[in-house]
Amino acid sequence: MKSRILRALSHTEGYVSGQELCEELEVSRTAVWKVINQLKEEGYEIESVPRKGYRILKRPDTITAEEVGSRIETKWAGKTIYSLETVDSTNNEASRLAENGAAEGTLVLAEEQGKGKGRRGRSWVTPAGSAVAMSLVVRPQIPPSRASMMTLVMGLAVAYGCRDCCGVETGIKWPNDIVVDGKKICGILTEMSSEIDYIKYLVIGAGINTNIESFPPELQQKAVSLHQITGSRPDRAALIAACMKRFEEFYEAFLETQDFSLLRKPYNDLLIGIGSKVRVLEPGNEYDGISEGIDEMGELLVRREDGTLEKVYAGEVSVRGIYGYV
Repeated sequence: MKSRILRALSHTEGYVSGQELCEELEVSRTAVWKVINQLKEEGYEIESVPRKGYRILKRPDTITAEEVGSRIETKWAGKTIYSLETVDSTNNEASRLAENGAAEGTLVLAEEQGKGKGRRGRSWVTPAGSAVAMSLVVRPQIPPSRASMMTLVMGLAVAYGCRDCCGVETGIKWPNDIVVDGKKICGILTEMSSEIDYIKYLVIGAGINTNIESFPPELQQKAVSLHQITGSRPDRAALIAACMKRFEEFYEAFLETQDFSLLRKPYNDLLIGIGSKVRVLEPGNEYDGISEGIDEMGELLVRREDGTLEKVYAGEVSVRGIYGYV
């Protein structure tokens, strides 16, 4: 009921009468009053005016299931939410839920991560309240060989979500980083459970730097937060909702063709380094070339100096001007 009352207050301009809430929720005025008081105790500033009703004046910076759920405007993505104060990794928790039958679109959020995961076994710690740490469960009916494109779908969703919600000009560094002014603002990790010929589920995790005021010296040239860019603390719940709305849009476009035919242009429009020098860091096979963007399979096209066109399926790629690469 708390989530439904928050949604009613969030999606109505002006006041919402207590009677309207009672009729919509089929509960007593006392029940509504108790929930309003609970919300006040949780940090919501709610004005109560006789014969007018209630309206929210100020919200706490929280990413509870009720708060985020009141902002979600999707058909299925993020409709079921698990929010935790602390967790080892949102990807781990989402995988546990998926193994127990969690529906597609189940979203896991955490205020704090102790053992967050990045690509290639890297760790990523999320101090309490400093970021958006989220993982989404999806069950696409696609071959396992195409699962890696889900990272690109989420990357596109986060890049657009940050633009929609915070007005920040984001770019994408293939395959899994969202960047602003040459610095990383978000990383994405997709993990899969599958058989040889079908996917049981995918968990797509994203960590967005939101409220971090400063980074340690070794990261200052590589990472940035939305707070540092905008000078204010972003509305994390609204940001999550914006990302889910965009993800649902792009995911459904992807499933229509099971490739990036419909998403290639918007992705390349945001891709950092097109037409510039990049270095492909494949084990035992490093080489330089010029990026020509992604193809319909999400592979990065790199033109070598001798004119050969390479299709990079996986690996690390350094882009000139990003993360200190010159």
